[in-house]
Parts: sequence; structure tokens; C-alpha cells
Amino acid sequence: MGIEVKNIHKRFGSFVALDNVSLNFPQGELTALLGPSGCGKTTLLRIIAGLEQPDSGQVFLDGQDASAHHVRERQVGFVFQHYALFKHMSVFENIAFGLRVKPRNVRPSESEIRKKVMSLLELVQLDWLADRYPPQLSGGQRQRIALARALAVEPRVLLLDEPFGALDAKVRKELRRWLRRLHDELHVTSIFVTHDQEEALEVADQIVLMNKGKVEQIGSPGDVYNHPASPFVYGFLGNVNLFHGRVHEGVLDAGGVPLHAPEHADARDAQGVGFVRPHDIEIERYSADAEGIAVALRHVHAIGPLAQLELERVDNKQLVEAVISTERYQQLQLNPGETLIMRPKRLRVFVDEAV
Repeated sequence: MGIEVKNIHKRFGSFVALDNVSLNFPQGELTALLGPSGCGKTTLLRIIAGLEQPDSGQVFLDGQDASAHHVRERQVGFVFQHYALFKHMSVFENIAFGLRVKPRNVRPSESEIRKKVMSLLELVQLDWLADRYPPQLSGGQRQRIALARALAVEPRVLLLDEPFGALDAKVRKELRRWLRRLHDELHVTSIFVTHDQEEALEVADQIVLMNKGKVEQIGSPGDVYNHPASPFVYGFLGNVNLFHGRVHEGVLDAGGVPLHAPEHADARDAQGVGFVRPHDIEIERYSADAEGIAVALRHVHAIGPLAQLELERVDNKQLVEAVISTERYQQLQLNPGETLIMRPKRLRVFVDEAV
């Protein structure tokens, strides 16, 4: 089922949580709402679920206006960060709960409920825990049971609010992969809220970047990472180095060093900032005739396949982060304190009001 929100506006007192937001969530896809705390992503999720009412705007489910529909009529499955399982019920009973409370005329028989619950437990790979109680489970197991319970009522839409936020990094990574595989199997239209860019980039089909109640960019993980639409998106999706200067006829002058920005060939002495990711910086030994920016090597963290270098520009003392392969680092035989030359291999320049 496709989901569409049109012109959603929501404020809490003087705080604008959502500012005229319109979005399409494609049928059968997994969409991540990504952004910092307070950007409006959870409020939007709750409005889609019917748990919160917008001040204005509409929610369409399968082309039908669902704005006036109660949460029970929307056939939405909701998974919270903090599991919300019934501690006094077994795993089996937790999953069966949504089926048992259905109106009598549509309630499955006991044998159907048992068959359904056991198939869901197999789906989330926890059929051996049917008789346990939530306090006896690990955090990752509890979250998978919460997801199975949400799926039991065959929701048309699955909404997940920071589903793995309360778990440690290793479990979170395992569950991310598991959720992606599960989604590929079920194809339920799903929206999940996260402030973790790695999570969104790894799991989602589509990412909606939000900031201060507005949508900054929509696209596939590759689109938003490789072609950020704004300085906010660039800065939010991974580490980035900033090079401030003037942009004139396609060149950013960042402290006497020309950095090419052909997309701004029409610029005339405009204020600009170049955004460069750490892995897009080349390093070589210093020589007086080398083209690039002179830097001093301040610190190296070389564990695993990549070496992180902390560099300090000689001209203005700005700190710059570069990432090179450990193999390249060993070839260069760099020593902390020595002067090097760095060159951005790829950069994106934003000028004037966009900065």
C-alpha cells in the first residue's frame, strides 16, 4: 500500500514540528526518515499512524484520505524503541494478543491463531522461545518479538520508531541486516525513524532527510550520499571537511589554493564553502613545487584497513581529517609532525545563501 502525506503542518505551542511537509512513500519499499533530534521525524510517523493529529494537511493510504480514520482503522503496525511487550504474557501470547482482541466476527479460530503465531516466530527465527517471558529475553530478541507482534495483524503499513536505538552497536548491526532481509521477503510498505545515518544508508530503499520540520532531500541512499542537495545534508551524512573562501568563475580560492568548482562558472567573487569527505583527500610528501595545501601531520589512527590522519593546515591552523588505506600509509612511512601536501580529489562547493 502506498502512503502519501500532503501539506502536513504541526506545532506544539510556539514550536513548529512540521512545516508544510508533503511526501510519497512508495508501495512495498522501506523508507528511512533521517535527521537530528527535534527535526519532526517521529511526529510525522505518529501522524501517519493516527496517534497524533496534524493542525492541517492530509494522510492518504492507498489513495484514500485517512485523516479522519482512527488508528485502529488504519491497519498500521507500530514498533517502538522500547519494545512495549506485555511482561506478564509469554512470547506466544504477546504475538497472539492483536489477533485475540479482534472483533468476534473477524477473529481467527484458536487453531488459526496458533498456526499464525508459530509461523511468525519462525519468520523472526525465534520459534524456540514461544513459552519464555520478555524479561528472560535479550534486547535484540525482544525487539524481534515486538516486530512479530506488529506483523501478526497483517498491517498494510509497518512503522518503526528508532527500533534499534536502545541496543548496543553489535546487536544493532545484526538486526539491521535481519530487518532488510525480512523486508525483502514480506514487501510491506515500511517507514522507520532513525538519527543514525549508517543505519539509514544500509537498510533503506529511500531516505528522507529532515531538518527543522522541513524535508531537505529525498532519494536513494546512493543519491543522498553522493549528491547532497544542501550543506546540511553533506554535513549530516558522514564526516566532512570545510574549505572557506571566495568563488570566482568556477574556482574556489581557499587560502591561496585554487580548488576547481566548474558548476559555479558564473560566480563572481562570491562567498563559498567547499565540502570534502576525508576519503576524498590525497596525501603526498612535501616539496616546494608540489600543487596543493601544506599541512602538518598531527595524529594518526591506523588500525584495520584504513588510516585516519589528523592534519593541520600550515597557513591558518585549520584541522583537516583525511582517510587513506593503511597500505598507502605504510608506503609513505609518515611521521607525526612532518609537513605534507594534501589535495582534495573531489569536492562540492556551495555559494552565497546556500552556505
